[in-house]
Amino acid sequence: MKEEFVVQEEYVSGEERNLTVLKTSRFFAGDGFTVYDCKGQLVFRVDSYGPDARDKDELVLMDPQGRCLLTVKRKRPSLHQRWEGFKGERIDGDKALLSMKRTSLIGRSRASVIVEVYDKPGVEYHIEGCFSQRCCKIYNAAKKLMAEIRRKVDSTTSVMLGKEVFSLYVKPGFDGALAMGLVLVLDQINGENYFESGTTESPVHPTTED
Repeated sequence: MKEEFVVQEEYVSGEERNLTVLKTSRFFAGDGFTVYDCKGQLVFRVDSYGPDARDKDELVLMDPQGRCLLTVKRKRPSLHQRWEGFKGERIDGDKALLSMKRTSLIGRSRASVIVEVYDKPGVEYHIEGCFSQRCCKIYNAAKKLMAEIRRKVDSTTSVMLGKEVFSLYVKPGFDGALAMGLVLVLDQINGENYFESGTTESPVHPTTED
């Protein structure tokens, strides 16, 4: 059995983790995220530089202290919206660790995404589902579920929260930093409209998980 690809060992756990992802802008895809664990502690962040930022083709996943964990960069030109991932903060000349691309040009919201790991033959991941509806599953090459994106329900009111708040379930042995990096790419590929039909509840600060 092939080992799973790891970007940051410290984010690999022997237990399933339920992370709450909060999108910090309702209006611009990729403008920022904060990610919390089940105790309400900040785990990851992606800072927003506002709607006037010109370069949306490179995003950096950081830990709570601002240390760069993973950089994802769009490769141009690319009909299939190919993105590449780099460990830490990317500098010119760095070699990419992996690539992510849509498998089809048809069906924007439900198109599958394939993740290819460079220099590790046979290690790849497939993302299926509809990210704009916050319903996606990440499988490894053996079709084993490694992570899942779901709509989040407020445990105190049983109300489904808006799409700017959602859950990321990371299975044992899968790198949480890698999972969140894939979320960043899915958000960019889909670039969904936050005014589409659905719940419009105001976001809440994550505390204890449901």
